[in-house]
Amino acid sequence: MNKSVYENYSDEKLKQAFDFCEGYKKFITDAKTEREAIIETIKIAENNGFVNLATIIANNKKLKPGDRIYAINMDKAMIMAVIGDAPFTAGLNIIGSHIDSPRLDLKATPLYEDSELCMLDTHYYGGIKKYQWTATPLALHGVVCKKDGTKVRLSYGENEEDAVIGISDLLPHLEREKRTDVVTGEELNLLIGSIPDKDAKKDKVKANILNILKEKGIEEEDFFSAEIEVVPAGKARDFGLDKSMVMGYGQDDKVCAYPSIMALLNANTPHKTCVCLLVDKEEIGSVGATGMESMFFENTIADIISLTENYSDLTLRHCLSNSKMLSSDVTAAYDPNRPTPFNKNTDAFLGRGIAFCKYTGSRGKSGASDANPEYIAVLRKLLDDNNINYQATEMGKVEAGGGGTIAYIMAKYDMDVIDAGVPVLSMHAPWEITAKVDIYETYLCYDAFYKNI
Repeated sequence: MNKSVYENYSDEKLKQAFDFCEGYKKFITDAKTEREAIIETIKIAENNGFVNLATIIANNKKLKPGDRIYAINMDKAMIMAVIGDAPFTAGLNIIGSHIDSPRLDLKATPLYEDSELCMLDTHYYGGIKKYQWTATPLALHGVVCKKDGTKVRLSYGENEEDAVIGISDLLPHLEREKRTDVVTGEELNLLIGSIPDKDAKKDKVKANILNILKEKGIEEEDFFSAEIEVVPAGKARDFGLDKSMVMGYGQDDKVCAYPSIMALLNANTPHKTCVCLLVDKEEIGSVGATGMESMFFENTIADIISLTENYSDLTLRHCLSNSKMLSSDVTAAYDPNRPTPFNKNTDAFLGRGIAFCKYTGSRGKSGASDANPEYIAVLRKLLDDNNINYQATEMGKVEAGGGGTIAYIMAKYDMDVIDAGVPVLSMHAPWEITAKVDIYETYLCYDAFYKNI
């Protein structure tokens, strides 16, 4: 525990880690939004024998041990499960991640013209340092829902033939009297065009942009029923001269979601039913119909039980309370450039394996989910028996901050739960950094958890 992974890595195992991260880099490149993450996960699931639960229900079929199913909630949350041979009262083995990430969202009426420039008004989502989003290439991803029921999927700024968009910044020559790192939320307006429509009577640049959007099937009024996210443009890349790290957008928390998905594929007919849970809205408190606070998880487990054995509310309650969970979420990695808020004795480091955080919350453990030591002892044995590199961590000094995950929500079911995920540098920045060996160790941990808990 708390030693460099490289001390006991063979060349072959390092190659395995690097190879695993090739698939990961493609995943986070193709899945920059929640909807895209669900699309990519469905592809993986169906290619590995998983069937939509809605199809099972529609065909009035029953589930049996070894069956692989998935369920979707509003195209932004998902449950994958492999049915075990134990009764549901024995509980589930659950790994839960979130697939939303900090970003900018377009407002409901975003399009306007100012000083013969066309702009898009945004509202930031989640905890960001606003200045990091200026003067950087950005892309638009999302869906536009039309009144006739059709949907227009939008992804602009990623292909070489696309242009990029962005937010202008003030030159230092004109900002000498004010802090250079201050950008307000109302200043995060996207510059998207400057050519006028000569035939328009007013707002000529905006009129030209509307003509371009119309070619894509989008009218100005459609923004009201659209969900368009502004994200960094570009692919996930190898980072470092030794290519030992990954730089990419949205690694909080897809760097944990991807290993949990891939680990579940290895479960054939487990003893306990294994569940991979992917949810939305964690960055803003897990609220809403697609967040962990919704009834999606509980309702889906109830459906699965009813299709496997005789359902009762008592069976569901015993199932959830006897479950074991890894709240699969990232933590902050120690940053040698900015050591002040960290505690070297307790914080996570890149290259030391998966990070377990016994309790989250902030300061006096406010909002914490505090894992029971009996459960941690079971996990310690699992990790050591499977030669998995791990570290016991917190996130920063006691009064320097803190954070939350979905762990406290799942703990309400009376189940054992602990946070376990990948350490991240530059968390919540447009481009985050992770170590490939930590990603691979996280995958190995999740694989062992599904098979052996």
